[in-house]
Amino acid sequence: MFSRDRWDEILEALNANKFRTLLTAFGVFWGITILVLLLALTNGLKNGVTADFGDFATNSMFMWTQGTSKPYKGLPKGRYFNYKVDDIAALKSQIPNLKYVLPRNQLGGYNGANNVVRGTKTGAFEIYGDYPEYIKQQPMDILQGRFISYSDIEAKRKICVIGTGVVKGLYDKDEDVLGTYIKVNGVNFLVVGTFKMSNSQGDGEQDASTIYMPFSTFGQAFNRGDNVGWMAITAIDGVSITTLKQQVFDLMKSRHKVHPDDDRAIGHFDLSEQFERINGLFSILTLVGYFVGALVLMSGIIGISNIMLIVVKERTKEIGVRRALGASPWSIKSQILQESLILTILSGMLGISFAAFVIWIMNTILDNAGPVENFANPSVSMQVVFTALIILVVSGVLAGLIPANSATKMKPVDALRID
Repeated sequence: MFSRDRWDEILEALNANKFRTLLTAFGVFWGITILVLLLALTNGLKNGVTADFGDFATNSMFMWTQGTSKPYKGLPKGRYFNYKVDDIAALKSQIPNLKYVLPRNQLGGYNGANNVVRGTKTGAFEIYGDYPEYIKQQPMDILQGRFISYSDIEAKRKICVIGTGVVKGLYDKDEDVLGTYIKVNGVNFLVVGTFKMSNSQGDGEQDASTIYMPFSTFGQAFNRGDNVGWMAITAIDGVSITTLKQQVFDLMKSRHKVHPDDDRAIGHFDLSEQFERINGLFSILTLVGYFVGALVLMSGIIGISNIMLIVVKERTKEIGVRRALGASPWSIKSQILQESLILTILSGMLGISFAAFVIWIMNTILDNAGPVENFANPSVSMQVVFTALIILVVSGVLAGLIPANSATKMKPVDALRID
């Protein structure tokens, strides 16, 4: 490997027919390029789809009430009911593997009727009644001030935290926000903080046009009492919310006199289940990418093997002379293998470099053009690069193995007879 004479022989062999060497190397170059690009595109699609989940804790589910589909204990079919604040304590005490059980109430919408006023400016925004832990379920960056606290909940303070879209809609540029008041459906609230979502791709406008206030204050100000509109529930680390949700449903059905077999009465969205499905889908796509890329790469490897067989045949007399002068079979075999390996690795590294350049161009275009729906940041990890290098080394050895064995099987006398 470190013999200069050996390297001179390898370079001379590769330069003997440059066009043939170039065409042979192109097969491996193109194969590894396709492999890396397929994995990068799959990763970009995965990044775009999972961005729709935002930074919300993925081991979570949302749960709300719907009309019953079965009569039960003298209560009619089609009955509607509401969750209560007491349900939160019951869930926490009876299902200990729940990390967060947060009641939520909602008012308005960012694309609905105007519901917030400040001076002469009005706007339509989403208003939520929440608990302090919600910022752990849905991470957000507090730009000024603070988020809701438990002292706000207990004192039912009329305070709120507003998004950047609310600031833009109700305030002049560079105007101080903290300590000012906004009027939500006729009720004044003190602004104690501003925020932006940590990841607002896809629903950025909606995320920014949101106002949070204490859950207790929301219920009192808008006559919700102890009713809960819906719940955001997160399981502890290491336990999937999917495995716990039936226990949650059963407890809620029991507390609200709903038939145990009534599956329509409780609506839910299992974020963990959806996330796992998406991860499973992209695991399959990644395997497909490896498979397709490997097939293209294999065609290049076969091409190198065939060319090396031709090279061995062309150098039959040379091999015979070397064997007659005392060269060992391993010396002949190692040179053929080394030539194959160098050709494979060089063409493969060029392929990886070219693929990295194409990925850089794609990301530059995406940065300049803005976010694209369901596609973001196509890239590959260093693990993929190292895997590709290992594939190249193994492929190079395999490509040269048959020609090398063919070379060592020649008898020196027979090789010298060939003109």
